[in-house]
Amino acid sequence: MLDQQLPEHGFTRLGQAVHKRTVDHLPSGTAYQRFNKHLALFITKNIGTMTCFWLFCIISLSSILAVLYAAHIIGTVGFLTANGFILVVSWISQDFIQLVLLPALMVGQNLQNEAADARAAKTFEDVEEARNNIKQALSLLDIHTEGGIKVLLDAIESLKTPQQLQTPDASPTAQ
Repeated sequence: MLDQQLPEHGFTRLGQAVHKRTVDHLPSGTAYQRFNKHLALFITKNIGTMTCFWLFCIISLSSILAVLYAAHIIGTVGFLTANGFILVVSWISQDFIQLVLLPALMVGQNLQNEAADARAAKTFEDVEEARNNIKQALSLLDIHTEGGIKVLLDAIESLKTPQQLQTPDASPTAQ
């Protein structure tokens, strides 16, 4: 197990590992699994960019001259209007992108979702623990809770002298 490591953020109550990096969430026991994990994340991160969008636009628009030539709207414009060019662009856009990249994107997204779910579960558990600690702190500050601030108030009351405990019924008046 080359890159098998303990999760940086521990485990959830259900035993789910919480890693800092998304790539650490997939099995990595073999070189094949490590390669697939890294490739899926690489494809997912780079296909979902505006650079890739513009590249796909250029590929798609590059075949328009061949289509216009085939429809006898324009004349020959070099290799862009060659019969084979539109077939290559069609193969790239229809077969390769749809049949190869989409499953790779799904694997990468599944990996990202698994990592996000683990982090969300750990965050929820941490928030619940903090909430329970705050409830306990507030309960200890309540004057009616035994063992909390009530003990301190009772101790202060017991230190008072009998004169301090009596309240005068009438205040002295000056004549």
